[in-house]
Amino acid sequence: MAIKKASLGTSWASETDVIARLTQAKSNREAQMRLIRSLEDKVEGRRAELARSLADLPETHRIATVQKALAGFRNELKRETADNRLTMVREAGRHMTAAGAIKPHYTSPVQVLMRRDLGSERRSRLVQQIANSGPAELASFAELAAATKDHELAAALCSRVGEMDVASRPFAASELAEALVGEQFRRVSQALLEMERIAEEAAHDDTAFEHGARNPYRDINAALMRQAEQTAGNDPYSDDEED
Repeated sequence: MAIKKASLGTSWASETDVIARLTQAKSNREAQMRLIRSLEDKVEGRRAELARSLADLPETHRIATVQKALAGFRNELKRETADNRLTMVREAGRHMTAAGAIKPHYTSPVQVLMRRDLGSERRSRLVQQIANSGPAELASFAELAAATKDHELAAALCSRVGEMDVASRPFAASELAEALVGEQFRRVSQALLEMERIAEEAAHDDTAFEHGARNPYRDINAALMRQAEQTAGNDPYSDDEED
């Protein structure tokens, strides 16, 4: 079995910390969307004004004149809002970077379960008490831990079965962890992915305003990222079942 190496250049954040950071990322994104929308509205308003004032020109000449005038107007708006827009994009990127640094702490429900109550006296006693328990007894304890949401007992049981051959394990550690911390794991996993998508969308929207056109491939990528968010954490199985 391949040995997973520790990722030491990471940042710790609790579920509360992650949700709070996501709230900040959303607030920044909403402010950016309002700004971009207001700028595009100004461009469209100027387009309508120019079209009305140049209505007497031949169509070809009118279209070229309007496009040239709009390009100049957009450049003016870009210069006026450059600092504000850059600040918003950088803020989105900061949250994305933080999410990437937090991710290694939320790779599976088992990981989340095993660090909970780490070092508690009761968990240590439980590990000792079940050290010689057989498969039937361990399975019964696992059912009890899942039914009572006993995280300390569940963590002790996962440690115990981790010492057993895969074929002789009376339950899967991933399924027990899913029963106790699966929802928490999904909330955090989805929040981290959402911060990454928000940063991608923020950068794309700013670039689209700069160029006056959207990149369809980046729109597709954002849609795929959103789809990944919705399914994040739905598979409770991890490498804890490997031999």
